[in-house]
Amino acid sequence: MANKLVIKVTAGADAPERCSQAFTVAGVAVASGVEVSLWLTGESAWFALPGRAAEFELPHAAPMDELLASVLEGGRVTLCTQCAARRDISERDVIEGVRIAGAQVFVSEIMPEGVRALVY
Repeated sequence: MANKLVIKVTAGADAPERCSQAFTVAGVAVASGVEVSLWLTGESAWFALPGRAAEFELPHAAPMDELLASVLEGGRVTLCTQCAARRDISERDVIEGVRIAGAQVFVSEIMPEGVRALVY
């Protein structure tokens, strides 16, 4: 059984169901005691900014801001370096607790035995 789950979410408001699924799985995993690392890439990069998750709406889905808060509290949230740069997002812009890191860090997180990775 995996002891760590790494989730890379590439979708944002452009694909709300896929985006919500990623955040829901991350939130449920944290609540279940799984070590979670949530990576924000592509259009999901915007959720690293204050207030953006609260603006997200999808009928019958858990509130995105609550899911993000739970992952920040019990896991780790990382914003892709290149995705941040493409959107002119810097470390001073992001929610407290969100780190900015690149592919090398992602690979180091998914390579150990017992780690499972999901991409949405």
